[in-house]
Amino acid sequence: MKKIKGALALLAVLSLAGCGAGSPSSGTAESSPEGTSGSGAATALEKVEVGVIPIVDVAPIYLGVKEGIFEKEGLDVKLTLAQGGAAIVPAIMSEQMDFGFSNVTSMIVARSKSLPLKMVAPGGSSTGDTKADFASVMTKPDSGIKEIKDLVGKKVAVNTLNNISDSTISEAVKLAGGDYKKVHFVEMGFPDMTAQLAAGNVDAMAAVEPFVTISEADGNVPIFSNYAEPVDDLTVAVYFTSDDYIKKNPETAAKFARAMTESQKFADENPEKAKAVLPDYTSLEPEVIEKLKMPRYYTEVNEASIEKIAEISLDRGLIEKIPDLTALLPSK
Repeated sequence: MKKIKGALALLAVLSLAGCGAGSPSSGTAESSPEGTSGSGAATALEKVEVGVIPIVDVAPIYLGVKEGIFEKEGLDVKLTLAQGGAAIVPAIMSEQMDFGFSNVTSMIVARSKSLPLKMVAPGGSSTGDTKADFASVMTKPDSGIKEIKDLVGKKVAVNTLNNISDSTISEAVKLAGGDYKKVHFVEMGFPDMTAQLAAGNVDAMAAVEPFVTISEADGNVPIFSNYAEPVDDLTVAVYFTSDDYIKKNPETAAKFARAMTESQKFADENPEKAKAVLPDYTSLEPEVIEKLKMPRYYTEVNEASIEKIAEISLDRGLIEKIPDLTALLPSK
């Protein structure tokens, strides 16, 4: 238990929202090795830098680098850890990074504000199982909250306000027949949520792995997964770049998309190998990793789920109008 709780302090930079505050870390990066030709001579690889967040969602890209999938496409990948998309998006726009990782709500909001960003490959997706997903709304066993509509009038911790967690939770409450406007969301970091729940400062918490597993170890119980419902087969996060980068580097963007898609497929087919790379970029202990519920790593962005998230974002006032989703979604 001490090791599990110790992970909280070591993982303070975790952020799923993809729009939390933070700047890129200068100390944590990984590159693929130089390739070799059939004769054994070194083959120059094209260097690309990718901004990622230290969460389970990005395991496939670390695995793809380790397995040589990006090298096969001629890419030398540098992975730079950031606290959230607030650091990654401007790094992409200013060409300090080539590709980045973020959740889909942040992408929709950014595109609605005329930021020329474009998805190039999927990231993590919901398992679709409301009782066994990598994201879960948790509460204390004696809270009296047994189902979704019981969240009405309650305080719910989310890591970022006006983003994917609170909008999907409020939509689930609405569909369950509750008054979603009476759910009170409180912003705090994932590592702080369990303690605030124990102290009674919030009634429930919107957690993602590893904090679902850590919270369960403290005796808390899941209510439902806001990623598994109210949106079917939700693509939660994606890899993206700018329109300008794609225009200037179409072949590189295509290579990255192919390698990322293959890495997603490999990780989804080899979940234990995906778990095995987590110590490369997180401080999780083995007993925590063993119990984690991993995302699904699909090879395509579920366009219908993006459309639904855009509709929810519009209804909640996150955006003034739905942006051109064709321009945002990966090219076919």
